[in-house]
Amino acid sequence: MAAEEGASPLLPDGWEILITALGFLILLYLVVKFIAPAFEKIYQDRKEAIEGGLAKAEKAQAEAAAARDEYKQQLESARLEAQKIREDARGEGESILAEFKERATAEAARITENAQKTIDAERSAALVSLRTEVGALATDLAGKIVGESLDDDQRSQRVVDRFLSDLEASQQRNAGASR
Repeated sequence: MAAEEGASPLLPDGWEILITALGFLILLYLVVKFIAPAFEKIYQDRKEAIEGGLAKAEKAQAEAAAARDEYKQQLESARLEAQKIREDARGEGESILAEFKERATAEAARITENAQKTIDAERSAALVSLRTEVGALATDLAGKIVGESLDDDQRSQRVVDRFLSDLEASQQRNAGASR
C-alpha cells in the first residue's frame, strides 16, 4: 500500500488514462467517420433547400412582377378599348338621333303637305257646293224680284255665273285696296 500511498490522489491510474484515451479515440473516429459527414450532409441539404427556396421565391417574385406588369398593360388596353367603344357608341347614338330627327322632320313635312292638300280639296269641294247653293238661292231670289220664273237652266246658269264673277271681282278689288 505504500506504493499506493506515494501516488497522487489527483492523478488517475495509467490504465484508466489509456482506456479513456482509447475510448476517446474510438469515439473521435466514429464522430469524424460517420456523425460529422451526416451532419455535413444535413447542413448541405438544408443549405441547398434554402438556396433553392430563395431562388424559387425570387423566380416566383419575378414571374409575379411580370404577370402584374402584363395585367396592368391589359387593364390599360381594356380601358382604352372601353373608351373607344364608348366614343363609338356615342357617335353612333348621335348619328341615329340625327337620322330620327331627319325622319321626323320629313314625316312632319309629309303630314303637313297631306293636310294642306286635304284642306285645299275640301275648300274646292266647299266652293263648288257653295256655288251650287248660292246659284240656286240667287236664281230663286232673282225670280222673285223679277217676277218671272228662271227655271231655264242655261239662263239661270248665266245669271249665277255673272253674279259670282261680280262677287269675285268685288272681293279682289277689296283685297287690293286693303293691301
